[in-house]
Amino acid sequence: MTWSRNAVIYLALAILAVLTLLPFGLGLLTSFTSARQFNTDSPLSLPSPPTLANYLDLADVGFGRAIVVTALMTAVILIAQLSFSVMAAYAFARMDFPGRDALFWVYVATLMVPATVTVVPLYLMMAEAGLRNTFWALVLPFVFGSPYAIFLLREYFRTIPADLIRAARVDGASTLDVIVHVVLPTSRPILVTLALITVVTQWNDFMWPLVITSGGTWQVLTVATAGLQSRYDAQWTLVMAATTVAIVPLIAVFVAFGRHVVRSIVVTGIK
Repeated sequence: MTWSRNAVIYLALAILAVLTLLPFGLGLLTSFTSARQFNTDSPLSLPSPPTLANYLDLADVGFGRAIVVTALMTAVILIAQLSFSVMAAYAFARMDFPGRDALFWVYVATLMVPATVTVVPLYLMMAEAGLRNTFWALVLPFVFGSPYAIFLLREYFRTIPADLIRAARVDGASTLDVIVHVVLPTSRPILVTLALITVVTQWNDFMWPLVITSGGTWQVLTVATAGLQSRYDAQWTLVMAATTVAIVPLIAVFVAFGRHVVRSIVVTGIK
């Protein structure tokens, strides 16, 4: 009975895995298919012969610059957002001040506000500051922490034994010393999890870069990929090559740090 039940579960998981990976596999095959074959043969046919022409064409249209801009934007937002989120979460978790809990829940309540609602006010602020179509316009709205990150970090920081922090205080550690030498080393799994979430979110961000930039110098991957469809009359082989280039770094990051995500779920139960 147990064997048959496990067989059914694994079969269902295998089917779901195939259904999930199939679109990515088709996209990868299409990226190695010539435009002529794609327009004449079945979309499910294998590349005959495989070609790198689509990837070479991406280099010709300046797609490499979009990769650099996206990587730089993601790195700046990641470092700044984690830094500010850690400090805010520690204050909400371990420091006593009037109105702490009320302020925290009011801040977390902003998660219920759709991101599209803030696009117009943010755009007007950046335009008034003369930052439209600049790198700072891409990163400034996201560098000062996020309610989601602060919420997760606060819950994790509250699980750290108070004796560790008291011992550091007895040794003369300041608040910054406690954060750097006690809190951060014990919070590595949740920090890596948040880093992965931040990287994926910012790497795939489309709406804000589309609104605040007008292409050219500060164009990011998502906007550049969308532009290929109109500029080249929807050459899907080229679009799939661009999509593959955009996905590969995210897969590499997740493979390298995915075990920390599993560990944070096991330790905290956060899902």
